[in-house]
Amino acid sequence: MAKKRILTGYRPTGKLHLGHWFGNLQNMLQLQHEYDAFYFIADWHALTSDWQHPENIQQFTEEMVLDWCAAGLDPEIATIYRQSDVPEVAELMLYFTMVLPMPWLERVPSYKEQRAQITEKDLGNVGFFLYPALQAADIAIVLADFVPVGEDQLPHLELTREIVRRFNSAYGDFLVEPQAIIAKEGARVPGTDGRKMSKSYGNSIFISDEPDEIRKKVMSCLTDPARKLKTDPGDPDICPLHQIHKLIGDPDVIEEFDRCCRVADCGCVAHKKKFAEDLLGYLGPFQERRRELAAKPGFAAEVLAAGASKVRPVTDDVVGTCRELLRLDPATALSANIEKRTADTEHLPESHPGFVDVSDATASGSADADDAASVDTVL
Repeated sequence: MAKKRILTGYRPTGKLHLGHWFGNLQNMLQLQHEYDAFYFIADWHALTSDWQHPENIQQFTEEMVLDWCAAGLDPEIATIYRQSDVPEVAELMLYFTMVLPMPWLERVPSYKEQRAQITEKDLGNVGFFLYPALQAADIAIVLADFVPVGEDQLPHLELTREIVRRFNSAYGDFLVEPQAIIAKEGARVPGTDGRKMSKSYGNSIFISDEPDEIRKKVMSCLTDPARKLKTDPGDPDICPLHQIHKLIGDPDVIEEFDRCCRVADCGCVAHKKKFAEDLLGYLGPFQERRRELAAKPGFAAEVLAAGASKVRPVTDDVVGTCRELLRLDPATALSANIEKRTADTEHLPESHPGFVDVSDATASGSADADDAASVDTVL
């Protein structure tokens, strides 16, 4: 039996940090074996917010391929491709804009909030406004059955489903309405200052950082703020350093630091030094593998080219079928068995009972520019 298809993507906005590692990336590693996995790097999505400074997008794309593959994503198993290598995505988005009511875009959860919060970038462009339409095209162009999302991102996926329903209602039951897979909640990794780890906060430990840089960042990590002196008992449950260490440390070591912290038998400096060495050991195999891949000339380009060659036959057929359903091209075998709709397409409703009206909702996902693109993430 053929595996169901799953899709997720990341915007190339820079290096991956521990928050990415213990979040979406671990889910991606598992899902590639359970589904027909399509993983894309969303460089067009990056342009929607970084159109004034696109000079780093290509470099960040290559670095993301290295990070993914060194972490364990297998291009022989998963289809890894770059969004801009699939021009059919843009064509399908154009068709979606023909049936997509503007009010649907205006009440997307994160649009107004990001416009208000991200003041250092000009987000008044049409590309950013059309971000959800592009996102819908990313999913529909590969006929994805499932998209892994967090619960707070369900409204985004529901909008994609509504766009697909509207298209199918007008032209024929062809495109797949994607279903949500509620992603396993990754560990919430605190940054060096105790807040959520994020590049925009400047508190990230990147998985490709050099050892000296990792040690320097770890030594700056916030610990229990109430513990001023080594002789003061601490509370590991509120110590950001302890929370990260638990993710990678030996359970016996973690238990001992938990005990000695509570009775002031050990200091935070000793804990930081031990965590730094444990983290270097944990990331060592990944970093060695990444150096090996980076030493191969053109490795990232080869992975993306191979991925494009795997995805393009799918997207060619999807766009070809849509062109026939839209009566732009003569009907062929592509659309022969698709039920054509005879409903009055001039009076399709601008809203649908199933659509989640989130005009006053909190944005689904952080406004941080480095947050991953699954139909978060992008997607």
